[in-house]
Amino acid sequence: MSGTTTYLGRQRVRRALRTVALACVLGVAALVVPDSAPHSEQVSLVKVDRAAGVDVDPDVVWILAVGSDARPGEQMNRTRGDALQLVGMDTRTGAATTIGIPRDSWVPIPGYGSSRVNAALTYGGPQLLGETVGDLVGITPDYVFVTRFPFFEDLVDDIGGIEVRNPRPFSDVNLKDDGFRAGRIHLSGYDAMAFARIRKTLAGGDFDRSANQQIVLRGIHAKVRGRADESGFIERGVLSVMEHLYTDLPPAELFRLAQAVAQVDPGRITGCVLPGSIGNVGGASVVLPNVTTARRYGDLARRDATIERC
Repeated sequence: MSGTTTYLGRQRVRRALRTVALACVLGVAALVVPDSAPHSEQVSLVKVDRAAGVDVDPDVVWILAVGSDARPGEQMNRTRGDALQLVGMDTRTGAATTIGIPRDSWVPIPGYGSSRVNAALTYGGPQLLGETVGDLVGITPDYVFVTRFPFFEDLVDDIGGIEVRNPRPFSDVNLKDDGFRAGRIHLSGYDAMAFARIRKTLAGGDFDRSANQQIVLRGIHAKVRGRADESGFIERGVLSVMEHLYTDLPPAELFRLAQAVAQVDPGRITGCVLPGSIGNVGGASVVLPNVTTARRYGDLARRDATIERC
């Protein structure tokens, strides 16, 4: 029993030291990075102005993670999003959940009629996309996190790649001709991007792609958590992101978000993909999301970032 107590004590000390180190890194970055950050635009983190009276537990942080399909020269925050995951984290318990939203979901976009959900990023940037997802699920995110795919690849490579469990073999002649075998596999940065973007050869199409994106997110979290005790690992990662980050958040708020991510318990991560059916609008194939289920997921996860069953 005493050995267990000693071990837990060491873990708490390590976490405390990492917290102090993270605070120092963010403080230094606040002084060094701001002049260059707006010009990089490889990744952005924007706070969403939420409507008054929204019933969301203050201890649960919600981030809408978006993979931008921006080409060179295009504005990252005003181009259609290719990957959409609403991530909730309970800072009290370490629980986390992800709600995958197929990018072709046909939904009302405030002020613009109805269109694919990812078009909201083009029409009105992160704020409008956050509002659109909030109307669908019933939870408006606190923040919208957008990254370009090449930068995402670099981030995965910087942490040494990730390990994931692939539920089924699949390939794509354009992104991954040799494909991915089923079972536990290692993904490099490029492989992680391809794994998260391939859709046409998956039986479930956009739905399976969204589930694969959740697999990649869990792999990234597991790798970061597994290496967090390595000297300088967290600090290097934070500085790398800050060098390319555009944000309207002060360092103290960035620190709070970093803490929330660090506290997520791998054993308490749940996730669901929003179901729906395939429809046709104006000759284009779209996803018709099950709005009732979307709201049910929101109701289940709102208080404690947990969805026990999809």
